[in-house]
Amino acid sequence: MQFFIDDSVKSRLNDVKISLIHYTTIQVGASPQMIKGRLQLFQEALFLDLQEKQVSDFSGISEWRDIFKKTGYNPSRYRPSNEALYRRVQKQQFLQSHHSATDINNFFSMEYAIPIGIYDTSKIKGDTVTIAIGQEGETYSGLNGRDIHAEGLLVAKDEQGIFGSPYVDSVRTAVTESTTDALQIVFHQPSISDDNAKKLTESLAKMFTQVHGGDHKVTNYTI
Repeated sequence: MQFFIDDSVKSRLNDVKISLIHYTTIQVGASPQMIKGRLQLFQEALFLDLQEKQVSDFSGISEWRDIFKKTGYNPSRYRPSNEALYRRVQKQQFLQSHHSATDINNFFSMEYAIPIGIYDTSKIKGDTVTIAIGQEGETYSGLNGRDIHAEGLLVAKDEQGIFGSPYVDSVRTAVTESTTDALQIVFHQPSISDDNAKKLTESLAKMFTQVHGGDHKVTNYTI
């Protein structure tokens, strides 16, 4: 699988770090109790934190709101996925366990306050994934049950069209318990150093393969 950053991104952003993790021969299933426990405990601790802080006080969230503004996507109307998770916890609407892949994805997204997406590679069309800015008229079906108008949104695209974004991912490429190969896209906060971004990504990939088995390959990009 090949990865490209479109010129539409480079022309608007110069401070974004993105990591892609390609997992092969994994087994997705019910989350181990350890993952469920960590997810619950983190949300409880974050809820207490949010009694004294604003969601925007977390640098990962404020920086991704700035990115949305730079690309032309209104973050007050369309919140980055990391902010949406934090606001759920703030309302004590804690995430329940879904399956192991989604649970780990959500845990790291909340722990580091960054958007992270995970996709079934068997549902990605073609051998090329491109990170681009959505154009006028481009839409996709989101996991939130809505048709997403993507103009101005940072997106991941394949030969068929958009399959993911730091706002909400698509129904088309959703990971299920039948998934054996997956692509994870880590949208780092701009202020993180290249070394720390690599360490974070490797930590995520290590935990993921400890739970799911299989192998992984990491590719890092700085825009």
